[in-house]
Amino acid sequence: MEGEIVNFIKFWLTVCISLCYCHRVGKLLPPGSGRLSAVAPVVALFLSLPLLLTSIHLGGPTCFFVAWLANFKLLLFAPDPPLPLRRFLAVACLPIKIHDSKNGNHSQEKSSPNRRETLNPQPKSFLNYAIKALLVALMVKLYDFSDSIHPKILLLIYSWHVYFFLEIILAVAQFLGRHLLGIELEPQFNDPYFSTSLQDFWGRRWNLTATNILQPTVYRPTVRLASRVVGRRWAPLPAVMATFMVSAMMHELIFYYLGRMMPNWEITWFFLIHGFALTVEIMVKKILPEKLRLPAVVSGPATVAFIFSTAIWLFFPQFVRLKIDEKAFEEYAALVSFVKNGAFSLVG
Repeated sequence: MEGEIVNFIKFWLTVCISLCYCHRVGKLLPPGSGRLSAVAPVVALFLSLPLLLTSIHLGGPTCFFVAWLANFKLLLFAPDPPLPLRRFLAVACLPIKIHDSKNGNHSQEKSSPNRRETLNPQPKSFLNYAIKALLVALMVKLYDFSDSIHPKILLLIYSWHVYFFLEIILAVAQFLGRHLLGIELEPQFNDPYFSTSLQDFWGRRWNLTATNILQPTVYRPTVRLASRVVGRRWAPLPAVMATFMVSAMMHELIFYYLGRMMPNWEITWFFLIHGFALTVEIMVKKILPEKLRLPAVVSGPATVAFIFSTAIWLFFPQFVRLKIDEKAFEEYAALVSFVKNGAFSLVG
């Protein structure tokens, strides 16, 4: 574990130095292909850096922040003027919104480290996160009886565990960002279990940072290209499929970082199925008048059931196949042992 912590420090030092270089490039080179060429080696470096880390709890969020988030933001940074250095470093790696003191409101750093757009979800209360932390602790305890739990039920527990864990990680980052850097982090989730449709789930409730990154980098450019072929009305359909395909590839990459095994492409099939289902949903909404659509009381449970059933079928089995769950439990045990040993040494 000590070696992992050393690698973790080296990792983030390298990231900070690389981003300082990118910021300097932004000062010296005008927006365009020249700046893009100058930051391209950093993008390649950020794709290889996660191989330094092997732990789940340090490596997982770090892979998402750097290999996916920072890289896509650097690609968006090529045509934009840079922010001040401290803000640039924070925005490049984290899903953040920055308080705009000129107009007294909050703005969201939604895509590039230099773009601001309106934020929609509101931060949750401390009690909300405390309850979720308690639920995570109970789930970890449940894993002691995993031999007696049906595998499908166990995968369902994994799904809630991952969701709650991600929310807590982002809440901690939000707290540190607000109090140490004077910035606020964008809420990562917006109560996805209240989704009334796939469009609502993927566009407004689940993993908002990934959504906000994929929109300007994949979705909107594809809409512009597809508009020339199929027209503006139907251009969102191929754009949705292209966006889900890119998301699938990034998820396959992150799972490779965590498990170091070649993909079996079930993750890709998960996203392709959801991309196709969302495309059909959008098509139906364009054709049917609103009064003929399913009411939210029906579409909501149907949406959540579809998401959970496909996730348990294709997505969460990867945690077992790659032994990510076993590694996570070992890390929990190591942390508990470390805390106990530290407490005993203090008492002694």
